[in-house]
Amino acid sequence: VQLVESGGGSVQAGGSLRLSCTTNLYMDGTYRMSWFRQAPGKEREGVASINNGGSTVYADSVKGRFTISKDNAKKTLYLEMSSLKPEDTSKYYCAAKIELRASASLRAEDYEYWGQGTPVSVSS
Repeated sequence: VQLVESGGGSVQAGGSLRLSCTTNLYMDGTYRMSWFRQAPGKEREGVASINNGGSTVYADSVKGRFTISKDNAKKTLYLEMSSLKPEDTSKYYCAAKIELRASASLRAEDYEYWGQGTPVSVSS
């Protein structure tokens, strides 16, 4: 499975960005997909996750500001980010796992496939 992120960039605090992750994953199957982020010197953090049925889970730090969604026809996962804060600065990664009865998860160990990441920088 290939995952290619795009959409990262530099914005001011309070701004918005939309990240995209295009994939060759069979999106009519059973799977979970997620966005993680990792800043230099920090552990990788699960941000938002969605399963094939559309169930979602979010990290407390982004609830109400970030929205994960997918477009099966376009084979693309999205992360809409608004009200961005400097602490959101990080490299954002797309991840996926094909699994029967997959539930959304923010645990890195629940994923098998990873993209190369796209950087997001938020200035104050």
